[in-house]
Amino acid sequence: MNAAEPRRIRSYGRRRGRKLRPARQAALDSGLASVSLDALPADGALDPRGLFVPAPRAAWLEIGFGGGEHLAWQAASNRDVGILGAEPFVNGVASLLAQVARQDLRNVRVWPDDAGALLAALADASIERAFLLFPDPWPKARHHKRRIVNPANLDALARILADGAEFRVATDDPAYLGWILAHVLDHPAFVWTARDPSDWRSRPADWPPTRYEEKASQSGRKPYFLSFRRRPRP
Repeated sequence: MNAAEPRRIRSYGRRRGRKLRPARQAALDSGLASVSLDALPADGALDPRGLFVPAPRAAWLEIGFGGGEHLAWQAASNRDVGILGAEPFVNGVASLLAQVARQDLRNVRVWPDDAGALLAALADASIERAFLLFPDPWPKARHHKRRIVNPANLDALARILADGAEFRVATDDPAYLGWILAHVLDHPAFVWTARDPSDWRSRPADWPPTRYEEKASQSGRKPYFLSFRRRPRP
């Protein structure tokens, strides 16, 4: 990567966990081909609405969808929206594919790898809503450079988000909460929509819980729900 090339989103997590159960492996083997983005066009050339027939009213993106519960819920509740998901963890991809098959979700497309290449390929202002839910906080100071919320990645999101688009972020780590707010609010493209503490301490009705969130709550970790808007371009 040369000095002029922007740093892209990269996942430092595991690529594979425990061996998949037969049903999950079958879902992965049979389902990925029908929803996977196997190849990406040149940077900035991908119109996400063109991935679906008929074309959806909007295109949304979830970065690091984990087990896919949130993405599947959004797809089932908004079948007129095309939803893209990026996730390098094979077990999470298999979990989502099982939900896609069970609910006949035809408005889902999957990039089974780091989100960086997908974000680079997407056209300007082509995404109306983006989700980043419970990313790894990388709590050790020497690992802070691995945090997905950073100026370069916010630049990439600002480019692909349409004017007025919503960017939803969740975390259960108070230190990372401060980091997220500091970095996003320092970026000229984003504005925080919260009016009072209840706006970010309570999960909105159209924001379903994930297994990770439920485990965090059971362990006494309080989740925070942040919503930002993409400012209109000059």
